[in-house]
Amino acid sequence: METSFTDSGFFSYVIMPLLIFLARICDQSIGTMRIIFVSKGKRNIAPLLGFFEVLIWITAISKIMQNLDNYMNYIAYAAGFATGNLVGMIIEEKLAMGIQMIRIFANERGNELVQKLNSNGYGATSVEAHGARDKVHLVYTIVQRNELGKVIDLINAFNPRAFYTIEDIKAANEGIFTPQKQNAFSNFSHILRNWRKGK
Repeated sequence: METSFTDSGFFSYVIMPLLIFLARICDQSIGTMRIIFVSKGKRNIAPLLGFFEVLIWITAISKIMQNLDNYMNYIAYAAGFATGNLVGMIIEEKLAMGIQMIRIFANERGNELVQKLNSNGYGATSVEAHGARDKVHLVYTIVQRNELGKVIDLINAFNPRAFYTIEDIKAANEGIFTPQKQNAFSNFSHILRNWRKGK
């Protein structure tokens, strides 16, 4: 009696685990992105991502429940989960969404650093403070995440040994130098244009 391809051992132990693995990469990548969008206040995108995340997850888990004796499905499920987390973080890093605050601790010439940042289009504010030994200048600047590398280069050019911290900002009100507002789609378009130029 002939068996169909879907009933063969090759399909059960190779094709099906591979499909489950790919499905878990997709849904976990979407899930990672959804969490990031929620943390950044992107309320219009997160529910849509959640819909597709759960839809793909239900499809993958239903196939496992139909084949509980196939250990390869369990391995594929776990491997897809782990890989999906990594892929999601890589995608988010490439999109470089959101805004960040850089806090620079300058022992001296803090006002010069503010002027340097201002002249390059980045808003900055300097506050005098007291450190462990002497007075310091705390310089604050808020930039789009995709501009972070340029600002860090400016800081390192000003003082290669500068001490600074970086943290995420959920939202920022208008200022003298307003960070350019971009959404995920404009960031993706920017990445795509750069990729085409490199081809």
